Amino acid sequence: MSDDENDGEGRWLDEQEKAAWTGLISLVLLLPGKLESPLRAEHDLTLFEYLVLSHLSEAPERKLRMGELAVLASGSLSRLSNVTKRCEQRGWIVRTPDPTDGRYTLAELTDVGFDVVRLAAPTHLQSVRRIVLDSLNTTDQKALARIAHKLRIVPDGLG
Repeated sequence: MSDDENDGEGRWLDEQEKAAWTGLISLVLLLPGKLESPLRAEHDLTLFEYLVLSHLSEAPERKLRMGELAVLASGSLSRLSNVTKRCEQRGWIVRTPDPTDGRYTLAELTDVGFDVVRLAAPTHLQSVRRIVLDSLNTTDQKALARIAHKLRIVPDGLG
């Protein structure tokens, strides 16, 4: 259908745009499950739980404000709050008021949580390499990083 035939509903995708869009949406929908499956099977972790623990493990003193952690883990504050609660129950994370500004809450990775992420990291790294990085050359990896940055979406309420 041409632009003139779409009755003002918007401009239809051309072949290049359609290929880009269908490729992206396939990645968005299928990639998380492929990355999560080994984490669940070997470590009883969801991909989001792993990302939360991983970001905390790399933070100074293993602490981050919840809002910052939500952005880093690409999730909403609500989702992060639910996951953090489960992680607290498992002894992996402790939440406390931020001593510099009590309006904020800090999430802190415990030693037990650090052990969990340390043990799960090789599994995740192997999946990332096998599923994503190994089939891309350096130019492709740079292009993917550039495109991801351009399309970066900040979770609701955090941007």
